[in-house]
Amino acid sequence: MAGLGVTQFAPGADTAANLSTIAELAEVAVARGATLVLLPEYSSYFTPEPDEGWLRAAQHLDGEFVTGLGDVARRLGIHLVAGFIETADATHVSNTVVAVTPTGAVAAVYRKMHLYDAFGQRESDWVTPGPIDEPQTFAWEGFTVGLQTCYDVRFPEVSRRLVDAGADLLLVPAEWVRGPLKEHHWRTLLTARALENTVFVAAADHAPPVGVGNSMVLDPMGVELVTIGEENGVAVAHIDTHRIASVRAINPALALRRFGTKPL
Repeated sequence: MAGLGVTQFAPGADTAANLSTIAELAEVAVARGATLVLLPEYSSYFTPEPDEGWLRAAQHLDGEFVTGLGDVARRLGIHLVAGFIETADATHVSNTVVAVTPTGAVAAVYRKMHLYDAFGQRESDWVTPGPIDEPQTFAWEGFTVGLQTCYDVRFPEVSRRLVDAGADLLLVPAEWVRGPLKEHHWRTLLTARALENTVFVAAADHAPPVGVGNSMVLDPMGVELVTIGEENGVAVAHIDTHRIASVRAINPALALRRFGTKPL
């Protein structure tokens, strides 16, 4: 069984303080048996309203934040996955997810493709959408791991492309903003992505008051194996690829489908 940890906190505008919190949460996850730890979207820097501060806080992949993640991963001997604000151009940043290995090396990078221009928000005013590249995945404890971000989960083809690329564990860093029925949407969409693809899904959200919380790990039958409530915290699920095989034996939905996915 492999230990998969999800964490939940509310990142602020101090990158060094966020890295300190990340290290503390990762240590708790490791103590509970995790060898992969997922952190939320915008873990490097966040303010409830985007502004020029986001441009100043943006970093490159070899900057302080990713280097700091690598230091934590190397010290604890784990994989770490987190969202951060990456430098893009003079007026926009990239909403990027990075996975680092127990050696501190970057294993995979994903830049959010679907920006949150919904529910009265305009993420695209400050963030540039990621390119439609071939999915990057990485190996962990017998799993093939794929990355997507927050609002992407409303678009089932994002998950399906990752599964077609071999992913059987989907990681979803998020800053799922609170609002009417938003917690219901969060649970429903994450569960649907697990069920329709017969894969494990792990999602790490910001803690309230901005995020809905409820970070969780779901199995290929849509079962919530662990869930964090409304506070900062850590939850660890112990998962096995045999569960995927047993579910697919009775629900061969992937094998029976008659449609694929392609970019518009």
